[in-house]
Amino acid sequence: MTKIVNHWIGGKTAEGASGTYGPVTDPATGEVTTKVAFASVEEVDAAVAAAKDAFATWGQSSLAQRTSILFKFRALLDGHRDEIAALITAEHGKVHSDALGEVARGLEIVDLACGITVQLKGELSTQVATGVDVAAIRQPLGVVAGITPFNFPAMVPMWMFPLAIACGNTFVLKPSEKDPSAALKLAELLAEAGLPDGVLNVVHGDKVAVDRLLEHPDVKAVSFVGSTPIARYIHTTASAHGKRVQALGGAKNHMLVLPDADLDAAADAAVSAAYGSAGERCMAVSAVVAVGAIGDELVQKIRERAEKIKIGPGTDPTSEMGPLITKVHRDKVASYVTGAAGEGAEVVLDGTGYTVEGHEGGHWIGISLLDKVPTSAKAYQDEIFGPVLSVLRVDTYEDGVALINASPYGNGTAIFTRDGGAARRFQLEIEAGMVGVNVPIPVPVGYHSFGGWKDSLFGDHHIYGNDGTHFYTRGKVVTTRWPDPSDAPAGVDLGFPRNH
Repeated sequence: MTKIVNHWIGGKTAEGASGTYGPVTDPATGEVTTKVAFASVEEVDAAVAAAKDAFATWGQSSLAQRTSILFKFRALLDGHRDEIAALITAEHGKVHSDALGEVARGLEIVDLACGITVQLKGELSTQVATGVDVAAIRQPLGVVAGITPFNFPAMVPMWMFPLAIACGNTFVLKPSEKDPSAALKLAELLAEAGLPDGVLNVVHGDKVAVDRLLEHPDVKAVSFVGSTPIARYIHTTASAHGKRVQALGGAKNHMLVLPDADLDAAADAAVSAAYGSAGERCMAVSAVVAVGAIGDELVQKIRERAEKIKIGPGTDPTSEMGPLITKVHRDKVASYVTGAAGEGAEVVLDGTGYTVEGHEGGHWIGISLLDKVPTSAKAYQDEIFGPVLSVLRVDTYEDGVALINASPYGNGTAIFTRDGGAARRFQLEIEAGMVGVNVPIPVPVGYHSFGGWKDSLFGDHHIYGNDGTHFYTRGKVVTTRWPDPSDAPAGVDLGFPRNH
């Protein structure tokens, strides 16, 4: 019997009423295992209405109440790590260790939300004029929405809703329809932790649900993570409806390897960063830029390591890389490899013919490595979002920086070198929002903020960290003057002397 994933509205399961469902497949087999209800405009409106009703009390709740619930949620989340990871593997396909890592990174933001009291302390200046004080406070926005991608079905929602609700907002989450079960499980755990009904709602669906959230007058802010074209659309549409928007887009992350680098460490990093999670992550390294004469040796070291990666079902504990999310995506990724030689690249490893015995219907693709890739090739220009690594050659550090800065994307980048001076120059000269020095995937810890530059981010705020707290609140400045008690009218005794 096919599993059905429904919505979560007002603290309980809401069966889909639109009559429209989407298929959810097991990427390792290609079989449809689940149907997910797609929300109509009316169902989205019901979720927003539940969130608006809940905000009337949640927005006035104490910080102690909010953090108490979040601490309980954290404990439940920690206790259900394996269950959530199994849901991710079943619908996304990533191996269990990757899925557990995703849950752990989401937990970091729950930790941050548990300490929201520090983030919301505000500021006070006394005696700005005689008897006058000024206070700056931050207050919640109201109903906010999150639209999240398929590649991290638990982590990215947790980059959003824990901070949002800790700040006093209520939340409507629209997770990816390709792997919706993890998000629903998170909502159930929050309810178990004591979150009041309507504070977190989950609606599934497609463009109908997304567009309604973008235009709904009661939604005050929208957070999004996904591809650049959709991020641009989200930002343009939601902004036109007067909403605050943070829309994180795609990437083409480069790793610059200088001639003095530890090439074994660089090769290890390139393989894990390019092929981990099957390359389906916006912080994957998809372009290695080799400086000077090290290119041949570096490519050989990458090849030796890449050929040893074991690809198989995410449920197999020996698998190091799983399948891609859908057959359509698998075929698109393969097209970049099959077309690479015609665009001037050298195909060192071609994974397009890979399959797994006993799982021939799965969305399999092997490791692909392209060398001497020209910047004009589609494999370089596009965000492939799969296990394909391009190596480009440049003569100097300056050439490498110029190449990277010419990219329309600016999400993350890294430099591998033993030279502190070169690393310092790179940090200052590179045009990207997140930089790693001998660290291939520089995703910040939870108390710093995640976000890129250029076409990798639309909006003014990065996600989580201090930027997240600011995004989910708005500032208010209160200027106060109270008369001195000794100036009280005659006949009113406040116990203060009147001889000043």
